[in-house]
Amino acid sequence: MPAPASLLVDVPRLVTAYYAGHPSPDIDEQRVAFGTSGHRGTSQALSFNEAHILAITEAICRFRAALLADGLRDVARIPFARAWQATSPYDYFGAYVAGLEQVIDMDVLRGAKIALGVDPLGGASLDYWPAIAERFGFQIEVVNPELDPTFRFMTVDWDGRIRMDPSSAPAMARLIALRERFDVAFATDPDADRHGVVTRTSGLLDPNHYLAAAVDYLFANRPNWSRAAAVGKTVVTSSIIDRVVSARGRRLFEVPVGFKYFVDGFLSGALGFGGEESAGASFLQRDGGAWSTDKDGIIMGLLAAELTARTGRDPGERYRQLVHELGEPIYERIDVHATREQKSVLAQLTPHDFDVPNLAGERVCAVTNAAPGTGDAIGGIKVSTENGWFAARPSGTEDVYKLYAESFTGADHLRRIQEQARGMIDAVLAGH
Repeated sequence: MPAPASLLVDVPRLVTAYYAGHPSPDIDEQRVAFGTSGHRGTSQALSFNEAHILAITEAICRFRAALLADGLRDVARIPFARAWQATSPYDYFGAYVAGLEQVIDMDVLRGAKIALGVDPLGGASLDYWPAIAERFGFQIEVVNPELDPTFRFMTVDWDGRIRMDPSSAPAMARLIALRERFDVAFATDPDADRHGVVTRTSGLLDPNHYLAAAVDYLFANRPNWSRAAAVGKTVVTSSIIDRVVSARGRRLFEVPVGFKYFVDGFLSGALGFGGEESAGASFLQRDGGAWSTDKDGIIMGLLAAELTARTGRDPGERYRQLVHELGEPIYERIDVHATREQKSVLAQLTPHDFDVPNLAGERVCAVTNAAPGTGDAIGGIKVSTENGWFAARPSGTEDVYKLYAESFTGADHLRRIQEQARGMIDAVLAGH
């Protein structure tokens, strides 16, 4: 359903609060707080405004904290005009567009007769798509050219809120409705670091499904990548990727939630691909050099087009081939309400807290609170069997913990995993 007027952002009020609001360091919700993707909040709740940005910027520059509590007394500022004069111009837009042929096989797209569509979801990638198509000589239709800070063009998400989530079917309803028009279509979220892929045969692909198809395609079609280049994924991403990696004779590099854990591998070439279940991913250039050390939704959309053009099958069809070969998983993430105190307990769980012999009828083969690839704490716990697993970790920004679960033997097995996991977690929280 379209977003009702009552949900739209009051932009003047938002901007006024950004400059005029005075957050209190004595109120937890108004302090600087970092999740896995940085500092988040809204000026209307005094959780993200100019005072926060000034404090964070100065703290980064001086490697110091507590500036906000001092009323920004020690923050040094200069006029904008003076700051602008101290900079040197650089064409980031043009350099990025020109560089795309280093990471995507544009010759394949240039010669393909496939219909491509894209929805920038009112965000930063809007002007990039026409420039990309013009430079590399292929057609792509921007189905939503609107740029509106209220995002009134969005269909509301599953919970009735406006959320520009390219992995959510309700939020992607516009592009899904156009699936018959395109061989493959894709969207990026407003800052263009996450992706969503829609195909004529499969509709909106689950992010885990597309990541599996992307990994399988890339490691078969990037001959200049090192044979030692590994596949990176977070510990809560689908194990179908583990099976793809094993079947293709590659090495898996499993990390905690957070794209920062892929940076060193991308820079050195030790990682060919890195992805996470929330529809974020990046990969190396075609020559094996580093491209982006953060998520890049644009190249993931273009990769879906390249895969379709080269193989004659879209990513959804390729995923169906993979699960026929390797087994079909059912994956689900649930957000469960948790207090600040409960989240603190969950973040410090150890394997000793989950000393159980079986999970949903299968022998437990691993219980861990650390990522195998790096040894870093995952900020929660993961319990695995041969055909299923669950992981629980507290959200860094919301009053919930995230329960991830997956089964390779069916929906009933998945429900049993989830029920047992909830019971185990409840018991641990009750004991604290």
